[in-house]
Amino acid sequence: MGCINDAHCGAGAAARLIRVAGPSITEKEVAWVAQAVRDGWHENYLKYVRLFEERFAQHTGRKYAIATSSGSGALHLAYLALGLKEGDEVIAPNLTWIASVAPISYLRAKPVFADVERDTLCIDPNDIEHRITSKTKAILVVDLYGHMADMGPIIRIARKHKLRIIEDAAQAVGSVYKGKPAGSFGDVSIFSFTGTKTLVTGEGGMLLTDSKRIVDSAAYYNNHSQDKKRIFWNLEVGYKYKMSNIQAACGIAQLERLSELVQKKREIFSWYKSRLADVETIRLNCERKGTTNSYWMVTAIIDESHRAGKEWLMKRLNEYGIQSRPVFYPLSELPPFKTRANTPVSLDVSPRGINLPSAHDITEGEVDHVCGALRAILKL
Repeated sequence: MGCINDAHCGAGAAARLIRVAGPSITEKEVAWVAQAVRDGWHENYLKYVRLFEERFAQHTGRKYAIATSSGSGALHLAYLALGLKEGDEVIAPNLTWIASVAPISYLRAKPVFADVERDTLCIDPNDIEHRITSKTKAILVVDLYGHMADMGPIIRIARKHKLRIIEDAAQAVGSVYKGKPAGSFGDVSIFSFTGTKTLVTGEGGMLLTDSKRIVDSAAYYNNHSQDKKRIFWNLEVGYKYKMSNIQAACGIAQLERLSELVQKKREIFSWYKSRLADVETIRLNCERKGTTNSYWMVTAIIDESHRAGKEWLMKRLNEYGIQSRPVFYPLSELPPFKTRANTPVSLDVSPRGINLPSAHDITEGEVDHVCGALRAILKL
């Protein structure tokens, strides 16, 4: 499949910038937000927040939920509630966004980087156990780009070594692993609802757990560690990662449309898959048996035979009016964590990986243009 027509094969030929990410907003979201603006004050200041929490907990099958201002904030509260402290170690995938592990460093604990699986790009269960030490307290699992990690063996390892599990499902709302939805695994799980995600609230996140102790601890830290019995009496320095009623109202509307939103993401991926099916040197996201991938971001790993690094390829795509994103850099390569990591898959796929336009408003014709541009640039 080439470009839509010859004119589209030229640099800058797209009729509009083809965006890499973006939400689907309808009159339903507008109506919910308008209602929250009208009556979400005074005694109703938590009305929509509580409703969003209740419905999201129900969606994931969790007992408790705390809506937050970001997924990063939810993770910070999760680590605090799990009692992570200075010197503790958390095994984490080397290929993920820094927000997954940054709060570990806030607490002066240490992320220990494990490799990822080549097909899912999620943490490799086979690379976890030999990294466990007497200081290891938890395993961080990240559901990357929509695919869920292989939770079965990870849970077995955690039980064997009495470790906590944190599921960072920020990118996987609507995904399923062996009949269970993303966010239903681990001692605590989190989501992100930034404007690039499948389900959005502008900024925002969610912490979920089945533990009353964990949710109470997270809520305590999220309220500036205020004494429940004495207003404005703070027992220690705490934090505030709270979601507003207006954000929550948008989230409620989006959650009501979740099946539709995920179906569109899967349709977008199917367009790419059909158009690039004959190209053996471009590997797209996988969907393992027993999983449902919500395909938050269409991810392409370019074969090394093309000698096409991600930064170069992104610049070339931009000449065609196409936005893209780099697959995350290995955390061990970033200045805050710079260290030698024996994670060959992460180090191999990251330089050759990009995220292709996956915004909810992308058209099939625009996917034609993206695939045609890829073929032209890579001389396929």
